[in-house]
Amino acid sequence: MADQQPRFELFTDGACSGNPGPGGWAYILRSMDTGEEESAYGGAADTTNNRMELLSIITPLEGLLSPAVVDIYSDSKYVLEGLAQWLDGWIAKGWKRSGNKPVKNKDLWQRLDLLRNRHQLRGHWIKGHNEHPENERCDQMAVAAAQEAQNDLKTP
Repeated sequence: MADQQPRFELFTDGACSGNPGPGGWAYILRSMDTGEEESAYGGAADTTNNRMELLSIITPLEGLLSPAVVDIYSDSKYVLEGLAQWLDGWIAKGWKRSGNKPVKNKDLWQRLDLLRNRHQLRGHWIKGHNEHPENERCDQMAVAAAQEAQNDLKTP
């Protein structure tokens, strides 16, 4: 029963310097039961903003040890609409989108599909760069991760 599962708030963001280009993802995961909070970030040298947005959600969800209720706060309509509106249709069509074109980032959407079947996910869109404290923190971490990935490209 959902009432007995752990409850979390997940704040996320992705960033990319160029699209494609060096990118970063970040999250803040807060337990609604204990108030404990963790945050993390990572990046990739050659990626897209949408991949970083997806990884900012997938990474902490994969780390949860048991099924949980998770309220996801993201400024990515791509991820939130994908979860709420598109994913079931893509699966029914054999991972095809309109025009019989393959779904972009299929590998990440498949991971997220497994996670949404394990956890109860509720998406909440927040406007980016609008002084939302956790979104601003995630944005700063994601941008830093993208810069680190870009610096790694310059290292001989």
